[in-house]
Parts: sequence; C-alpha cells; structure tokens
Amino acid sequence: MSNTTSQEGLVDIDGLADRLGVGERFVRRLVEERRIPYLKIGRLVRFDLGEVEAWIGSKRIEPTGPVVVDRHRRLRR
Repeated sequence: MSNTTSQEGLVDIDGLADRLGVGERFVRRLVEERRIPYLKIGRLVRFDLGEVEAWIGSKRIEPTGPVVVDRHRRLRR
C-alpha cells in the first residue's frame, strides 16, 4: 500500500460504489471485512483510487484454457 495518494485523489464510500457500479452496502462490507485498501481519517473512510485500481488488478483471474461447452446438455434449475 502506498503512502501517497494518486492524482485522482480520495473518494468516499458513495463515490467508490458509483465508480465500481456496486451498492454502498457492498463497499461497506468490503471495508468491514478489510478486503479493500482504505484510509480512516477520524471517523471518515476514504479510498485512494490508485490503490483501489491496483487492488482490482490483483483480483484478476486469468483463463486457464479454452472452455468446452456441450450444446446438447441443458442446465437444470
């Protein structure tokens, strides 16, 4: 985790939720579970967008190979 903030600055929970396209509740859960990098300034929670982008990049799962789909098989619910 970097000690400096990115050029884009800091955002709050609502701003990060909007940027990621998720709900505030999801972001709050990530913070509560300490699964996302964040800053605590007094009672305020803020996110460095550069650190969040790096965190997202670290979560990327690369494909292992081609996926074979059996078109004759139906999914059952």
